[in-house]
Amino acid sequence: MNDITMRTVADKYIKLALEEDISSEDVSTNAVMPVYKKASAQLICKEDGILAGLCVFERVFHLLDPLTQIIFYAEDGCRAVKGSKIADITGDARVLLSGERTALNYLQRMSGIATYTASVAALFKGSRTKLLDTRKTTPCMRIFEKYAVRVGGGFNHRYNLSDGVLIKDNHIGAAGSVSAVVAAARKYAPFVRKIEIETENMEMVKEAVRAGADIIMLDNMPAEEMKKAVDFIAGRAETECSGNITRENIEKILSVGVDYISSGALTHSAPILDLSLKNLHIL
Repeated sequence: MNDITMRTVADKYIKLALEEDISSEDVSTNAVMPVYKKASAQLICKEDGILAGLCVFERVFHLLDPLTQIIFYAEDGCRAVKGSKIADITGDARVLLSGERTALNYLQRMSGIATYTASVAALFKGSRTKLLDTRKTTPCMRIFEKYAVRVGGGFNHRYNLSDGVLIKDNHIGAAGSVSAVVAAARKYAPFVRKIEIETENMEMVKEAVRAGADIIMLDNMPAEEMKKAVDFIAGRAETECSGNITRENIEKILSVGVDYISSGALTHSAPILDLSLKNLHIL
């Protein structure tokens, strides 16, 4: 996530998160710290994991006060160990106190996703199959969560509904058939867009191939049926499997030989990484 992305896209979400936490004032902080006092604190990792979102953590404090100084001893993608110091933060004590929870919420969530993704991505070593995320993200957190997936070694599927054509079961129901919905998408979508369609059985797979779909998703199929589908498609379309994909069952699915495996669990089921802002003292 570069500075342009931060200021043009991410800032509005960070500001909303700060507004959510400080609707009018931080009563606790203003009661004990009514005037400016310079203070410092330390960002500590409380369990092993992959860091992601340090730039967002920093941005929270800079939006509250651009003069806040943060020295990082790690960067996104680094593996942190329990007890390690990740950063020193110096600035207005009121800013450190008021921004702490929002900054940590982002960093813990993003680092948790990166850590979980890395554990899944490790199973793909030596495979040509790519690990993808999905749109199953926390509302208003997608830009942060999808970034964390990349930090953890995964790849991003489409960002949103404007980003690509993915025809699902209800689209097929609305259009009447696989052939009809692919034809409609081909007619409407710009020629640079690939057409991906979700299939649930071999009959749908065969119809998708005949219709000329570019990517065929094998949704919630048993591994044995997925293998038959991949063999039938035989390179005439790219293949993706999806549906209840977790770290526990992914190795069996890898043996099928699909081009992509997408997993909503990367974003919706990753636990946070425990980090803490500690040792605040007045300078």
